[in-house]
Amino acid sequence: MLRHPTFAKLHSLRLAGMAQAFEEQQHQPDITQLGFEERLGLLVDREETERAQRLLKSRLTRAKLRQQACIEDLDFKTPRGLDRALLGALATGQWIRERLNLLITGPAGVGKSWIACALAHQACRLGFSVLYQRLPRLLEALALARADGSYAKLLQQLARVDVLVLDDWGITPLTDEARRDLLEVLDDRYQRQSTLVTSQLPIEHWYDYLGDPTLADAILDRLVHASHRIVLRGESMRKKHAVGLTETIATHP
Repeated sequence: MLRHPTFAKLHSLRLAGMAQAFEEQQHQPDITQLGFEERLGLLVDREETERAQRLLKSRLTRAKLRQQACIEDLDFKTPRGLDRALLGALATGQWIRERLNLLITGPAGVGKSWIACALAHQACRLGFSVLYQRLPRLLEALALARADGSYAKLLQQLARVDVLVLDDWGITPLTDEARRDLLEVLDDRYQRQSTLVTSQLPIEHWYDYLGDPTLADAILDRLVHASHRIVLRGESMRKKHAVGLTETIATHP
């Protein structure tokens, strides 16, 4: 008699995971072999799992990652200079807790963005907030925000996120305004939050890319010195996959 009222009350209390587990228990003939505390423990475990999954989904939605990538799917077989020990350490999230940055460089197509998204996904799983941005688009957004009066608000949003992913660093030339905006973003985050950058340009070329010596010194001081680095090399992964697809099609016409 108590089944339906209890089920409804669990939902009214927003205990959807517990309600689902409770409903499932009613259809398990051997559930009565478990004691009250064991059955209650199963309900609580389900609720905890459901809440964790909802929170992860919410964090991933807000992160807006460019690619669906998981650290478990990382390809170590293709020779790209990946350090398995370093990737394992980064997967623990300790670099984020220590407010360090991560810089991933290498030629086009070698997997920089994929690795960045995999580490960002892992950060979400660990409970950190993440935001993915292509640097050219972010600089455009900052310019528009300055024009419509939302500049300070956008800077605050960027400052609060635990991991800010700046993809495609060095793709487009920087204006004086863009350089100042970039310094504002990185200064707000310096020693407070972690920033993950991907770039085709080797780090030793970043100073020239930034142009203005004074701003370049300030930007690199906040970004490079307290950072982990991944330097990738090798052929394009996209080219490799395209060749594999062509071979498959040729083999199976």
